[in-house]
Amino acid sequence: MPDPHPLLRYLHDAADGRFPAVDGRVTVLPVLPGGLSCSVAFTGHSVIATDLPGDEVLARGPDGYGGAQAPDFLRYLAGPDGWIDCLDAVLAARGAGGGHRLPRRTDAEDHPRVRRARALRGGVRVHGDGRGLVTLARGPAGRRELSIELDGGGHGGGHGRSLLRDALTLVPEGEPVFAAVSPGNARSLRAFLAAGFVPLGSEVVLRRGPSV
Repeated sequence: MPDPHPLLRYLHDAADGRFPAVDGRVTVLPVLPGGLSCSVAFTGHSVIATDLPGDEVLARGPDGYGGAQAPDFLRYLAGPDGWIDCLDAVLAARGAGGGHRLPRRTDAEDHPRVRRARALRGGVRVHGDGRGLVTLARGPAGRRELSIELDGGGHGGGHGRSLLRDALTLVPEGEPVFAAVSPGNARSLRAFLAAGFVPLGSEVVLRRGPSV
C-alpha cells in the first residue's frame, strides 16, 4: 500500500487542533494522486500540492496570508489551459459510528452531486433517505470526505443538520471526516457548523493544463 500523501498529515493534525506555525510561509508538496493540485490556506500558513518545481513556485511570491490563493497565482499553478475549482472552506468533524442510520442509494447515479464526486473523488458511496443524499468518498490527499444534497423542498426545518448527524454514523467512531463547503452557501455552512463540524482553513483544487 503506498504511503499517504503528506498533505493528509497536515489535515489530520489540523483536525486535532495542531496547525502549522503562523509564519506567513508556504510549504510546497508533491502533486496529489490523479494529477490534481491544490492550495490549502491555514491561519498564517499555506500548503500547495503541485507538480511544479518548489523553488519556482516560491519565486512567484505566494504567502501564507492569502497570497497562495490569489487569482493570478492560482492561474499560474493551473497554467493558461488548466481548470480551477471554486474556493471552499475546509471543515472537519469526528465519526459517530455505531448506527449506519442511512441506507445505500442506487437510484442517484445521475445526480449532479454524485457525478461531481465521482469525477474528483475516489471510493464514492451514496447514502440517503427522503431528506436527501449523502456522498462519502476519498477526497484530496486521501482524506475521508462527505457532502450532502437536500431533496427539493427539504430546505429549512433542520433537515440539513439532521442528515449530517446521521451521516456521521457512517464513519467509524472518532475517525476524522472532512467537508469542503463554499462560503457563499451560507445555509449549508450553517448546517455543517450546527452538526459539529469546525473550520480548519480554505482550499482551491485545480488541474494543471497540458504543457505547451
